[in-house]
Amino acid sequence: MGFSNIMDSNSYSPDQPLDPAIESLIAARDRMLGPAYRLFYERPVHLVRGEGTRLYDADGTCYLDAYNNVASVGHCHPHVVEAVSRQLATLNTHTRYLHRGIVDYSERLLATMPDAIDQVMYACTGSEVNDLALRVAEMHTGAKGVIITTDAYHGNTAAVTAISPSIGGSTALGAHVRAVAPPDSYRIPAADLAARFAADVIAAIEDLGASGAGVSALIVDTIFSSDGIYPDPSVLAPAVAAVRAAGGVFIADEVQPGFGRTGEAMWGFLRHGVVPDLVTTGKPMGNGLPIAAMAARSEVLEAFARGVPYFNTFGGNPVTMAAAAAVLDVIEDEKLMSNADNVGTMLHTELSALARDHPRIGDVRGAGLYLGVEMITATGESDRAGAKAVVNAMREQRVLISVCGRDGNVLKVRPPLVFSESDVDWFCTAFTEVLRSSQ
Repeated sequence: MGFSNIMDSNSYSPDQPLDPAIESLIAARDRMLGPAYRLFYERPVHLVRGEGTRLYDADGTCYLDAYNNVASVGHCHPHVVEAVSRQLATLNTHTRYLHRGIVDYSERLLATMPDAIDQVMYACTGSEVNDLALRVAEMHTGAKGVIITTDAYHGNTAAVTAISPSIGGSTALGAHVRAVAPPDSYRIPAADLAARFAADVIAAIEDLGASGAGVSALIVDTIFSSDGIYPDPSVLAPAVAAVRAAGGVFIADEVQPGFGRTGEAMWGFLRHGVVPDLVTTGKPMGNGLPIAAMAARSEVLEAFARGVPYFNTFGGNPVTMAAAAAVLDVIEDEKLMSNADNVGTMLHTELSALARDHPRIGDVRGAGLYLGVEMITATGESDRAGAKAVVNAMREQRVLISVCGRDGNVLKVRPPLVFSESDVDWFCTAFTEVLRSSQ
């Protein structure tokens, strides 16, 4: 089975004995689902309940969730649960019938974006809306070429697998795709980041032109999460300008940094001071329900919208619209963007202090409640094995995190937006113990 960076850098492999009940459940899962699926951790966690930042396993053990942006406003948030339950008990159908919820929500969603982004379409997953965005870009530009980063992940349809090198295994980049190095702020001086990234994008534009594909789009996750979490906000504007000069569009994949995750802004692209042509979002939008959106400049969307009748049976249905509206309510009412900024700064400060005393931590970086901790060897090389050991040791401390990056050596800390000061204390206490034990 081929290695997948995004799937296998932190995954279970059946090379150690587990509790018989867990082994039985894993065996049944493998038998029914086949080998493509993966489980987290050397000792998988059997979860049965969640509340806020807490998850509980089948034995009642409590874990701190420092990883999930799916339940973005906290597991089983009562306002979301109530809104979904009420709508589910009233009506659930599709978008070929009129319903008020999709109109009201669309107005609220677009109000969080620049005025130039004025229309929105719905699907169920980030994969679907990224697929849709590629189709829209191609019809608008008349070109096929797509520029991505070297360890990007944008989903799992055929079209977006071709622009998701971090999936690995037997997948391959499309012939119309060019990958550029991410703006690696750990290895590249800050003064050179924007120019280096723009130069690489320009080289990709020229290569696509020479190939006959032309330039359809630059698509990036605006915190470069699967590449290793690179939050520098100076890097995108020159690259976007180069793509537009070549006739292409900019697609901001906001599944990871969107909905207040970075603390500084509702959307990651706003930190960079750029206005995308297309914006995609997914997981955090419905706090776990399958709802995703592609927002667009209407002039970019026009060729597709007039040429292709679009229908998604479940995209934008009343129940998921109720969930999405409730998520916006919670973000606003509980001031979760400010919480992400304040608590994220606290966590960043605490982790940076720990790093000063631990030579195996090369860097701590991030924005809001999206942090990366770069683990290195004694000689300064990327430490994939060390990062995996830390992730599994944290799991034994009942704190759930994962990894990302080209070498799988960056600890990924991405908790629900309701993460609190006491959660920071729990996290840092566990992390301190794991670091002490690893010395």
